[in-house]
Amino acid sequence: MPKLLFIGDIVGRPGRDIVCQELPRIREEMALDFVIANGENAAGGSGLTARIAEELLGCGVDAITLGDHVWDQRGFESDIDRLERVCRPANLSRSCPGREVLVVENKGFRLGLFTVLGRQFMRPLTDNPFTTADRLLEQLNADTDAVFVEIHAEATSEKTAMGWYLDGRACAVVGTHTHIPTADGTVHPRGTGYLTDAGMTGPYQSVIGREVQAVVARFLDDMPRKFPVAEGDVRLCGALIEIDAASGLCDSIEQITISC
Repeated sequence: MPKLLFIGDIVGRPGRDIVCQELPRIREEMALDFVIANGENAAGGSGLTARIAEELLGCGVDAITLGDHVWDQRGFESDIDRLERVCRPANLSRSCPGREVLVVENKGFRLGLFTVLGRQFMRPLTDNPFTTADRLLEQLNADTDAVFVEIHAEATSEKTAMGWYLDGRACAVVGTHTHIPTADGTVHPRGTGYLTDAGMTGPYQSVIGREVQAVVARFLDDMPRKFPVAEGDVRLCGALIEIDAASGLCDSIEQITISC
């Protein structure tokens, strides 16, 4: 029964550090077959760089997904094509660089994966995430034993709808973007694991990863200011998923939190 750990949004150096410090131990203790991580906030809290991607992959991450901050780091659009284990959101324009999907393999089991961006309260404008998921599942079904889907979205309704829409077609649908872990992990009737948000991997003594005082001040006076990445109470958050090898669907899913 393949075991997958999905790591929620890695935020800045604190998030990267806990992944690199803890993942080798976690991978061995939990007997993980696959580790996927959302890295879209890994570079200073916004975006990803090729160097940081390679650092995370070197720590035991098998594949890196991205979200609405995919192009925040200067020059990343020129680097992403050479990063073979990094995929951008699949419902961006097809003219964008980067891979729509990834397939990772372990012990002969092939796991496909992709991310779609939500469209409620989100930018950039994207293709429909539901029809994009249809297209990619059809594409991956012939070449994989199971498919994992991440929905990077603001609205819980949109995430929940995606979980039901893909029930029986994906091994799991897990949400990201809001940086707050949810307690609603479940296996839907047709066998798809679902979790509204995996939470962030980073500093929880913060406002979704940023220094508290700066964010509170912005709410008080509405003046623009920088939001530095916070440092306190660092946790690795994500979803642990067990996949039935015969069906490619979910046997169990649970939200996990590991403190530094």
